[in-house]
Amino acid sequence: MRLDKFLKSSSLIKRRPLAQAACKGGRVLVNGKVAKPGTGLKLEDEITIFTPAYKIVVRVKSLSEKERGEELYEVIKKDRLEE
Repeated sequence: MRLDKFLKSSSLIKRRPLAQAACKGGRVLVNGKVAKPGTGLKLEDEITIFTPAYKIVVRVKSLSEKERGEELYEVIKKDRLEE
């Protein structure tokens, strides 16, 4: 599954164009490397997302097209960023 589609399906990012923009802006990492929107995901990949308010690290649990939301990932770490 493509990274941008996964982010939208999992509700980590609400809309696919926003997920694509986050990836193109270097705010999404897969296994510690900056990832493009079309990056293919595998089970157990770690995704790090940086937003203005927080940094979240999740592990991919499922790539099923039928599942949605938190069924697709487990949160490893969520840090609130300093303002």
